[in-house]
Amino acid sequence: MSKFTDIGREVLKKEADAIVHVMEGLDEDFDRVVDVIHRCPGHVVLMGIGKSGLICKKIASTFSSVGTPAIFLHPADSLHGDLGMLQKGDVLIIVSNSGETEEIIKILPWIKRMDIITLVVTGDASSTIAGCGDIVLNVKVDEACPYNIVPTSSTTATLALGDAIAVALMEKRNFRLEDFAILHPGGTIGRKILLKVEDLMHTGDTLPKVYQDTSMKHVILEITSKRLGVTGVFNRDEELVGIITDGDLRRAIEKYDNLLIKHASDVMTANPKVIRKDALAVYALKKMEEFSITSLFVVEREGEKHSIGIIHIHDLLKAKIV
Repeated sequence: MSKFTDIGREVLKKEADAIVHVMEGLDEDFDRVVDVIHRCPGHVVLMGIGKSGLICKKIASTFSSVGTPAIFLHPADSLHGDLGMLQKGDVLIIVSNSGETEEIIKILPWIKRMDIITLVVTGDASSTIAGCGDIVLNVKVDEACPYNIVPTSSTTATLALGDAIAVALMEKRNFRLEDFAILHPGGTIGRKILLKVEDLMHTGDTLPKVYQDTSMKHVILEITSKRLGVTGVFNRDEELVGIITDGDLRRAIEKYDNLLIKHASDVMTANPKVIRKDALAVYALKKMEEFSITSLFVVEREGEKHSIGIIHIHDLLKAKIV
């Protein structure tokens, strides 16, 4: 193993340790930050210079993608007219590892006159910028470079802290998968999430279906012809009462010498798992994984016993949900 691999591992370890250090230092100030942002009636505005500015852009993008409107304001541009982007009612997040960024310090008097709530993320809680913050989150860590000067661990820790705030806000807002999809309508993620069970399910003549008194010979034919490796078992009131899978057939072959003259009710597994037609396809996948099954019968509404379709794991694979 080369020395450069050793260096790489050491850097990653230092940055991982930095995140753990920041995590262990979180206290009620983190809760206050989440609450302030949650109650913000305007935008969350992030401000930073250099590497900190790049981290701010990523945090702003993440916030916006999970329901917290956020923008990035460059401190230098703000000194030349862009301060108008910052309005009363907004929340300002300043990221400065040193806490002494000159361009930001020049703006602080104006921010105070506007009475804008200011949150500061810094590596120096006694710095000038930290002194002007309403709440300060300390990300003081040792950098991963050998001179403890190149922004490495500090930017990693700040980025992770931004993610932590974003996820906490998701919980506070009860942000759902559907909400995420609505904010990402043009992307692959949004398309996958927006797909519902009814968009992918098999219905009508493609629905594998037998009755309780159907002979096993015809059950096997139904499973084979519908090519889903399964069939639903219904009573004469058209209610779904059971399921027969390829696995059930193998077990029945071992159990019965005269399988072909048996009936579906002799082999079926009662009370099969079902899912509503308006459920998201990703929830169908989650349910299949939870119960280690490959298909779900589809019903109109919760508690319904009349199945209108079936969705198979292969349908989810084809739709690239998996």
